[in-house]
Amino acid sequence: MNVSIAITGSLAMPLAALAAVMLDRLLGEPRRFHPLVGFGNLAAAIEKRLNRRSIATGLLGWALAVLPWVALAFALRPLAPFVVDVALLYFALGAQSLGEHAEAVARPLAAGKLDEARQRVGWMVSRDTRQLDESGVAKAGMESVLENGNDAIFGALFWFALLGGPGALLFRLANTLDAMWGYRTERYNLYGRFAARFDDLLNWLPARLTALSYALLGRTGNALACWRTQAPGWDSPNAGPVMAAGAGSLGVQLGGAAIYHGQLEQRPPLGNGPAPVAGDLARAVVLIRRSLWLWLAAFFVLALLGTSLNGFIHA
Repeated sequence: MNVSIAITGSLAMPLAALAAVMLDRLLGEPRRFHPLVGFGNLAAAIEKRLNRRSIATGLLGWALAVLPWVALAFALRPLAPFVVDVALLYFALGAQSLGEHAEAVARPLAAGKLDEARQRVGWMVSRDTRQLDESGVAKAGMESVLENGNDAIFGALFWFALLGGPGALLFRLANTLDAMWGYRTERYNLYGRFAARFDDLLNWLPARLTALSYALLGRTGNALACWRTQAPGWDSPNAGPVMAAGAGSLGVQLGGAAIYHGQLEQRPPLGNGPAPVAGDLARAVVLIRRSLWLWLAAFFVLALLGTSLNGFIHA
């Protein structure tokens, strides 16, 4: 009986992670009253009132937007740990939504409906998509899918493994504020500085574990070589490794020229091989889903190893 209780306790984290992933798979993101939509509205109201184009007011705005919810999550967790963990991780995950967005781009692109595909991918990326050709649309979609594999899935799982549901919540809220405020524009360059840097910090290790997962489940040697040689040239310290490894794993060429806010940017190449086509978006989604199952399997293995080690020490 004691052994059964101990094993159940040690498996609580991976079982909660599995339950949240299955909920996301079955239900997807809430269609109405998504908590992140409400959080985004709150963050926008805080920014409108506090933004004085300074790092200090950005830090204050970040703290007011994030910390009360994380504190509430830690306070509620002891009341029903498993339920709270599953609920918070479910709301933090976006695996099903990511696949749906990729399919919404790939379907019209494969059917030759380029204008519709441009519009759909424009919902996923911040670059100008109006003049993109087929490979440009596929490239934009794949870059977004690979990067968001970390932002919408693996980063949340990493912090969930360390801090439970509140950790997943902290990561997702911080990542949302980076997406809203982390721009190098006059309005956000100083105000959003803390949000951007803190998100970089939270993402540093998860991004590299995500890149390793992509590499292990595809063309491993090529992915590792692209990560090593191409990622350092990318602006983002975390997106670079993730996208370079993903592109190398899938054997496609990403990166290159893109238009942002009316300005042409020459970005370093990522990966090697032919330019991507519509079908490569589905391959990217498959790579992410296989990586997700790899992470869940690792959670269970580590939990069981921890139980075995604990039993050996106390034998």
